Amino acid sequence: MTTLSPSLAPNKVTELFSRTRARTDALAAPLTAEDMMLQSMEDASPAKWHLAHTTWFFEEFILKPRMPGYTSPDDRFAFLFNSYYTQAGPRHARDRRGLVSRPGVQEVQSYRTYVEDSLEDLLAARRDDADDIAALVELGCHHEMQHQELLVTDLLHGLSFNPLLPVYKDPEPLPVTSEVPLTFTRYDGGLVEIGHDGIGFAYDCEGPRHKTYVAPFDIADRPVTNRDWITFMEDDGYDDTRHWLMEGHAVAQREEWSHPLYWWQQDEEWWTFTLRGPQPVALDAPVVHVSYYEAEAFARWAGARLPTEAEHEIAFRDTPIQGNLMGDAGATGALRPLPGPGVWGDVWEWTASDFSPYPGFRPPEGALGEYNGKFMVNQRVLRGGSCATPREQMRPTYRTFFYPHQRWQMLGLRLARDVS
Repeated sequence: MTTLSPSLAPNKVTELFSRTRARTDALAAPLTAEDMMLQSMEDASPAKWHLAHTTWFFEEFILKPRMPGYTSPDDRFAFLFNSYYTQAGPRHARDRRGLVSRPGVQEVQSYRTYVEDSLEDLLAARRDDADDIAALVELGCHHEMQHQELLVTDLLHGLSFNPLLPVYKDPEPLPVTSEVPLTFTRYDGGLVEIGHDGIGFAYDCEGPRHKTYVAPFDIADRPVTNRDWITFMEDDGYDDTRHWLMEGHAVAQREEWSHPLYWWQQDEEWWTFTLRGPQPVALDAPVVHVSYYEAEAFARWAGARLPTEAEHEIAFRDTPIQGNLMGDAGATGALRPLPGPGVWGDVWEWTASDFSPYPGFRPPEGALGEYNGKFMVNQRVLRGGSCATPREQMRPTYRTFFYPHQRWQMLGLRLARDVS
């Protein structure tokens, strides 16, 4: 799409804004000032920065251009809390965000309150451009939901380096489960339509809706589990080069991968670090924190492959959006993959598809056009949503994307097969 239009009435957008900000505050509530500063790698950002950046987004793209007389509490925040919007001006280096000790957490919270109050005043005003403002606020809310997911996964990565293995959320006992057989469902394929149909909210990269040909295929009825993954590991899966892309195996060797991120073996049992602290690996939960390279190697080892994003979309587009998503079990949800055959929630599922533009894609004009389009190179699409994805974000056409080596997000996989 080249322009923004609201999918909700202005009063509903106001409700969405309130819910979104309240969930971000709930996610930040257990954190100390020290937690807010954690930054463990260039890909991650401190929690404090996420709080400030999502606030800056509303200020930069709505309040400054749309609210006469608006003044920022500190013009320097535009430099500190811009992420990658080059048309919005210069910005602080990403890998140095953890060094920004000022403003402090209280100042960031005051900044959030100031912007929230200003935006609520703008939404309450009777204006001719109310629909335009509503569309921008709706986009800002979904942008903040994405950062809610990043906030907790970045925090998990930072906490994982603490030898005290600190807890973000109180532990809960693991459910007693039994192995679920791996079965497949067949789809005829053919000439199909994929992409967003224009009803409800979507990001620009989810359209335009278009036709594409899909050969007949089988797709698994559940994601790959930790139990499956341990079998792969015990069969020398990480070292057997027959299953690996050359680049992937080189990365695995260089990074010394021999198991998913956050795993270790203790008393002949596999353990993992989670937002609930250290826990035994739940054998029948979906495997999580594996890269595209690992997922691709596992699929080859299993005599299968990863599904394309078109296959994933047509297989599950009629499956109700429910499952282990943030918000379905309280404000923050479970924040860990749970055993079961779910599609929505638990883990994002790697696909075989490059993150590239759909036919006819045109980004919006201006800085907001940088939201997705500039990242359409060298990344892979994932589908399905994770246990850290807000419920309001999910739809069958949602395309998230990561580089093939990345592991710190809630990344898993589902198998597919060709039909002879």
